[in-house]
Amino acid sequence: QVQLVESGGGLVQAGGSLRLSCAPSGRTFSNLAMGWFRQAPGKEREFVARISRSGARTHYADSVEGRFTITRDNAENTVYLQMDNLKPKDTAVYYCAADRGVIITTLPNEYDYWGQGTQVTVSS
Repeated sequence: QVQLVESGGGLVQAGGSLRLSCAPSGRTFSNLAMGWFRQAPGKEREFVARISRSGARTHYADSVEGRFTITRDNAENTVYLQMDNLKPKDTAVYYCAADRGVIITTLPNEYDYWGQGTQVTVSS
């Protein structure tokens, strides 16, 4: 079993930045691809970004491409989501997710483990 713990959410003004962190435990971190998703009130959970096991490959939703950066530090067992130029439409609960597979997927139900989520609120 893998437990994921997110941190770093908060309130920020439009144009500002936040960095989210996620620290998995219970399984070798380097054997997991990692992703970030978000869910706004009344909306479905949507894909934000994914990073491969080694960190060599990343994939982003069109809505965040060029503004968000996903990275990982396998020595520190941590994955990050750097969010720059935040917009009010980025307001959501952000979830860290882990995938035991290697095929790139943006579908929430294909991820095996989930964190509890962290709130990000962007004011205009």
